[in-house]
Amino acid sequence: MPEKSIAIVGPFAPSVLRFRGRLIQDLIREGYEVIAMAPDFGPEHIQQLKVWNATPLRYPLDRHGTNPWKDLRTLGALARIFKKEKPRSVLGYHPKPAAYAPFAAWLAGVPIRIAWIGGVGYAFMNGTPSWKRRTVRLFQTLWYRISFSVAQQVWFQNPDDREAFVRKGIVSPEKAVVVGGTGVDLQAWTPEPPHLQPLTFTLVARLLREKGVREFVEAAKTIKAQYPETQFLLIGPLDTNPGAIPEHEVRQWVEEGIVEWVPWTNDVRAYLRKTSVFVLPSYREGVPRSTQEALATARPVITTDVPGCRETVMDGVNGFLVPPRGPKALAEAMERFIQEPELITTMGQESRRLAEERFDVQKINQRLIQYISEIQKKK
Repeated sequence: MPEKSIAIVGPFAPSVLRFRGRLIQDLIREGYEVIAMAPDFGPEHIQQLKVWNATPLRYPLDRHGTNPWKDLRTLGALARIFKKEKPRSVLGYHPKPAAYAPFAAWLAGVPIRIAWIGGVGYAFMNGTPSWKRRTVRLFQTLWYRISFSVAQQVWFQNPDDREAFVRKGIVSPEKAVVVGGTGVDLQAWTPEPPHLQPLTFTLVARLLREKGVREFVEAAKTIKAQYPETQFLLIGPLDTNPGAIPEHEVRQWVEEGIVEWVPWTNDVRAYLRKTSVFVLPSYREGVPRSTQEALATARPVITTDVPGCRETVMDGVNGFLVPPRGPKALAEAMERFIQEPELITTMGQESRRLAEERFDVQKINQRLIQYISEIQKKK
């Protein structure tokens, strides 16, 4: 392949198109030949990638599994694909692709190897210690160290994650770069008028314990007891992650009238128009894409004062920061908007301003492409 060629290795098809689609298109506009890789591309994903002039390729991946033989199969498959396709650069993102893609690229003789840590993932999340979590963390740390030792750069979305990986000796400081959030297309994600009736709090996330879904529901119960007309919208699919919330629990919340649940949507903008305040009580993030989209839509945000989430809120300016795992504090922040609805308008305007300042995808992608270009010049 030509000098300007890159393989982007993602964890699953919707992630590649939704979270890396604009980067793929911008790379192609800059003259790159792009191979987009995921384990589960279907006909609709392949068609869209071909419209963009990217090459879609599947590879085997057990995203949440802990079987080392399956992971070695992933590593070998990636190395064979890279050896055959001969991309000049490889970029792996999400925990497993970030851990395996750079090393597989090194085995295949790919000269430019980059890992992108969008978030620390289940293994590194603070939580109840368990044999499984400790085992996953041990093996993931080992693979990170191996893979990052042959990577030219490791990208982090927030400084807390970078500092943690450097402190643990997983990556050397000269390779670790903070690139910020992935950004959103501010032409497509436009500011919407404030939504004041009925006052609606919305959480968009995969239904995982670590996303603070249960705290959101507990806060909703508290608010609904005093303000029964308030609406709570939960948007997100069930998951197979170890921290997944079971379907019967979610359906019970719906039956009790606590939340309205939307398991899946191809375009969340219609629901953000009906949102007064966006909520993400996550325990830790890279920089959450869902919150960036809410900012661009001019929605105030309540989120937790943890790595990644705190990058998206200036406390008291465009929303409120609350402690993680704290449904009481979350309910109190929600009540502020109920008692002072004018904050929905003023803080929403500040959210849009912050999106324009920090999360313009065009500016962010140009910076990422420049990083790749600078590495190329050194090879």
